[in-house]
Amino acid sequence: MSGLYLLGLMAVWLFIGWLIFKFWRNAAVLKKFNIVVYYVLGCLIFIGWFGSGFWPFVGKKMYYDAQIRDMCSEDGGIKVYEIVYLPKDRFDKYGNVNINNKENSNKSEEYYYEIKKIVLKENDPILIKYTTLVYRRVDNKILGTSIKYGRGGGDIPGFWHPSTYSCPQNVDGDLNLITSIFKERNQ
Repeated sequence: MSGLYLLGLMAVWLFIGWLIFKFWRNAAVLKKFNIVVYYVLGCLIFIGWFGSGFWPFVGKKMYYDAQIRDMCSEDGGIKVYEIVYLPKDRFDKYGNVNINNKENSNKSEEYYYEIKKIVLKENDPILIKYTTLVYRRVDNKILGTSIKYGRGGGDIPGFWHPSTYSCPQNVDGDLNLITSIFKERNQ
């Protein structure tokens, strides 16, 4: 179904392009110009028409994905400020430490994490920065941070889900940050 929708959009775009070409070829005013001017004007019309179909759906996503990659290279990824060694009984059968977010943690829990979401651009496409911070409750010290950027949307309008892009690729969520900070103590 979505393939038919895309084919329909492409057919409309090509039909309008064909009408513009026919008008350009048959315009008596344009034929009075020098032949070089006539073809240069035709190339400019083609570039304008092609660019108007390319930018809204492909070029815009490529532009914002490049911005996301630049931001990721500046400060994206995991930064561990302190490694914490815990006894074996604090880890589950998969080797993970269960830590709650700040809102769901009890005052008796030693560690918690907090996720800050900053919307960098609200319109289509949307750009978001996620910062995850892991704290030790006793002294409110930050043990590590994870910064991830993402884009959502910027596609051809339709009834499907919008495309997404995020980086850095090595940050699969808060689990990587937590496993980077908390290590099992050797007895």
